Amino acid sequence: MNARHEYDVVGIGNAIVDVLASVDDDFLAKHELVKGSMALIDADQTTVLSSGLPDPIIAAGGSTSNTMAGIASFGGSGAFVGKVADDELGQAFMSELTSIDVDFLAEPIADSLPTAQSIVLVTPDAQRTMNTYLGVAGQIYNEDIDVSAVAASQILFIEGYLWDSPSAIEAVRSAVATIKNAGGRVALSLSDPFCVDRHREAFQNFLLDSVDIVFGNESEATSLYETDFDKASTRLGSEVPLTFVTRGANGSVVFEEGRRSEIAVRPFADGDVVDTTGAGDQYAAGVLYGLTQGFTAVRSARLGSLAGGEAVTHFGARPNVSLAEFVAETG
Repeated sequence: MNARHEYDVVGIGNAIVDVLASVDDDFLAKHELVKGSMALIDADQTTVLSSGLPDPIIAAGGSTSNTMAGIASFGGSGAFVGKVADDELGQAFMSELTSIDVDFLAEPIADSLPTAQSIVLVTPDAQRTMNTYLGVAGQIYNEDIDVSAVAASQILFIEGYLWDSPSAIEAVRSAVATIKNAGGRVALSLSDPFCVDRHREAFQNFLLDSVDIVFGNESEATSLYETDFDKASTRLGSEVPLTFVTRGANGSVVFEEGRRSEIAVRPFADGDVVDTTGAGDQYAAGVLYGLTQGFTAVRSARLGSLAGGEAVTHFGARPNVSLAEFVAETG
């Protein structure tokens, strides 16, 4: 930490506990699920899907929360704003986050909807299909935002999934005003192509009005502008000062004030890629850590690429090693 900023990054997002399981394509077909997507489901659907899972793994998750975990693994300072219930899953979520030195800036809610959970189905091709019951997670309000913490951070990081909750959108706008007044920057993850489909116009307006740094993958960028990748990424790069678009095995594209750079990924041997859950979250972690340490956008993207590459080599969305070891590789 430095004298001016208490946190490198404060993140706002859905506090979700992941339930991960390996399944085959027949399981997806049986439940009429679209591979690689994120769908919102209700409590009854959660019960149906959970009952058929083979040996699930339970872990704290949520896109922004995963990114904050990655920033902490790099050695950065961060805090997370999200909503959990005062139940077993909520206590587990808070305990795991604080154990990795990420401050949790919220109180668990008693007598509420349950803590959110996301059933993450991983097929043999390492694709993940997420089915999320939001529970209490979407009930973020203005009063949940720690204004002093936001004002004392370099970057406010928010996920596109929050646009599924009207109250969360209002809280985001309040937090954005706070950090802008304090001279900080706003970073947005587009989250999911189906999320972009639901909120296309709102995202386009928000990007122009408020966002300094944007993260997306190829599908999200093309969905945002309903055109091919080159046109979509170029437009995104022209509208946001710092743009990072991931392309899986094809690396990522960085636009800095409209200037384009290509970032390669480290090659993988057959069988190395186990689970793509969290790859984009950890890419964002590397970038945000780099930017808050004064690294260039390209060096920060290389850090992101290494962190995202680590994420796909194991089950789960959070780092299995100290990401700080990657910093020297990009120097």
